[in-house]
Amino acid sequence: MYNILICDDDKEIVEAIGIYLVTEGYNVIKAYDGMEALEKMKQYQIHLLIMDIMMPRMDGLRATLALREKSNIPVILLSAKSEDNDKILGLNVGADDYVTKPFNPLELVARVKSQLRRYTELGNMKTMDEDGVYINGGLVIDDNKKEVMVDGEIVKLTPIEYQILKFLMENRGKVFSTSKLYESVWNEDAIGYDNIIAVHIRHIREKIEINPKEPRYLKVVWGQGYKLEKFD
Repeated sequence: MYNILICDDDKEIVEAIGIYLVTEGYNVIKAYDGMEALEKMKQYQIHLLIMDIMMPRMDGLRATLALREKSNIPVILLSAKSEDNDKILGLNVGADDYVTKPFNPLELVARVKSQLRRYTELGNMKTMDEDGVYINGGLVIDDNKKEVMVDGEIVKLTPIEYQILKFLMENRGKVFSTSKLYESVWNEDAIGYDNIIAVHIRHIREKIEINPKEPRYLKVVWGQGYKLEKFD
């Protein structure tokens, strides 16, 4: 059974989300500010965190930033704000998804399922019995260990970053538009997700490139999309 941590200073929202998740068979743990959420992370094995942005003591952005120093579990941020800048800010600190209040609880549950599927299949929770090792120049992906190495050094990616990079590695040299990349990795229609792709690409570059402003591997093809440069 997966443990879902719900963190919001509005107790009614925590209770409402909890009811839907328990109905789906998840175990729910509750917190009401960022500091309490981080404490609950120490007490329980949490598989996914749903967290509001605006909270007392420690807001969701600072809590996510602190969490990312130790864990790569999926984080879904909640906020009453709907501007793209707020979404990008949330993604910049390490969130995997963003839901704007008011939201449809069934949509939130669907996003939870999607994030958990990526985490268990592509994150640290599952190791495949047999699969390939992808080598492209100094970039290596060992899909058995779910490890990425650059010039012999291991770099730590979140599950969604790993999935994006692995998809591009499997199709190195090919150019993918933001919509095609989103649809291929998320397995859902791409509607207004250009900024999300751009943020994740930037994060990957910061981790695998010596100079992210002059990338060797992960390149943009202006007006067309992104590609992973192919090396012999």
